[in-house]
Amino acid sequence: MVRPGHDLVVVGAGIVGLAVAREWLRRRPADSVAVLEREPGPAQHQTGHNSGVIHGGIYYQPGSLKARLCVEGARLMYEYCEQHRIPHERCGKLIVAVSADELPRLDDLEARGIANAVPGLRRVGPDEITDIEPNAVGLQALHAPNTGIVDYTAVARALVGELTAAGADIRFGTEVTGIDGGANPVVRTGEGPLPARTVIACAGLWADRLARRAGAPRDPQIVPFRGAYLGLTPTRQPRLNGMIYPVPDPELPFLGVHITKHITGAVTLGPTAMMVAARDAYLLRRWNWRDSWETATWPGSWRVARRYWRVGLDEIRMAASRKAFVAAAARYLPGLSVDDLDGSSHAGVRAQAVGRDGSLVDDFVIARDGSVSHVRNAPSPAATSAFALARELVDRVEPNHGGQ
Repeated sequence: MVRPGHDLVVVGAGIVGLAVAREWLRRRPADSVAVLEREPGPAQHQTGHNSGVIHGGIYYQPGSLKARLCVEGARLMYEYCEQHRIPHERCGKLIVAVSADELPRLDDLEARGIANAVPGLRRVGPDEITDIEPNAVGLQALHAPNTGIVDYTAVARALVGELTAAGADIRFGTEVTGIDGGANPVVRTGEGPLPARTVIACAGLWADRLARRAGAPRDPQIVPFRGAYLGLTPTRQPRLNGMIYPVPDPELPFLGVHITKHITGAVTLGPTAMMVAARDAYLLRRWNWRDSWETATWPGSWRVARRYWRVGLDEIRMAASRKAFVAAAARYLPGLSVDDLDGSSHAGVRAQAVGRDGSLVDDFVIARDGSVSHVRNAPSPAATSAFALARELVDRVEPNHGGQ
């Protein structure tokens, strides 16, 4: 029998993978832990291309992993940032209803937030909306004072430093080509096989592909959705104190175009949510034949397109027209115009798991086969939830690890 080379191998150096390695070493400081990442540094994909929001936990179905882990994850994220002196701000956010037909959905969100024990959540009327955000308007809103902002890439870098100091073997530029399961799994890389006692794969945009290489079924498959952000010109008086969100469509796992303050001081509009032809389509023209083929041949992709074709057309319209993009935010921030844009933009790609039946998988999905675990779906609020999600993952595998 081949002796394991490491007690734990983590695949992926995004914030979730790094948090998993940290959690393991906190419990088992004498263990040998390796983190494998194909990119030249940490946080190169979803972690480094998101809005930088520490979410409060309002939107998620009570009892779901997201609901349970987001609130706790936010607490742990603030704690980590304070301990490691990472710039962050608990600036709060408003979810604003601007029409009567949005009020029942706001009611539902409020009920979810209360069930999820979101700290400080309260309902406010028009006067309080303008007290909190002088430039905003609305009929009613939810105010979530515990929502905040941070640079998640800075958090990931701090984790790399902490793990390196703890003796972890972090290998950048190392692509994982497969995982052999069994009692003593082996991680296949371009540099050769790496035996391990436990493997936890946090492969983000490539999670399904890696899981299939380990023998898992194709369902659910990752379908990439690109989210674009536009920058706003700085003003003498701040445009907003925190963040302003619309009331989202409850059938979609996307939150709509919102106005976000960043820890750098920048303010952006976004994101859109458009199915794209590459899993790393940070530039809209980016195309990858394999990604495109897998999306096009997945029955769930076509079912999503048929079900949400009107929404898809709206997203294409916003991607093509800055005026339409701005108009979406001007509903709750009147007076906003294309003249307020500073010409900057950036984008992220959401790793959205889609079922064969066309369902947009909303909750975190963790699959386990013996000593190998795969995070099959971890979109937003995975960054917020990273430390809590890491605890969940290690809790699930630790009893078996101790008996090997």
